[in-house]
Amino acid sequence: MKRNLIVTLIAAFLLIAPIIIVAQAPPHPNNGSAPSGTNTPVGAGAPVGNGIFILLTLASAYAGRKVYDVRCEKEVG
Repeated sequence: MKRNLIVTLIAAFLLIAPIIIVAQAPPHPNNGSAPSGTNTPVGAGAPVGNGIFILLTLASAYAGRKVYDVRCEKEVG
């Protein structure tokens, strides 16, 4: 009974959370001032290259470890 109550509460929270939680609007492209002829674009300021390199490195290390574990199991068993 306690498990059903917990599952129901978690499901209710996940259904209601998107209604309650509201993100902030992005700032104006010119830091809140009026447009002065040229608008600066919103976003495109985060470097993506290093994050992709780190992600690929960690993914290959994880896959290599899994392959190593499978090969060790075959040799032992």
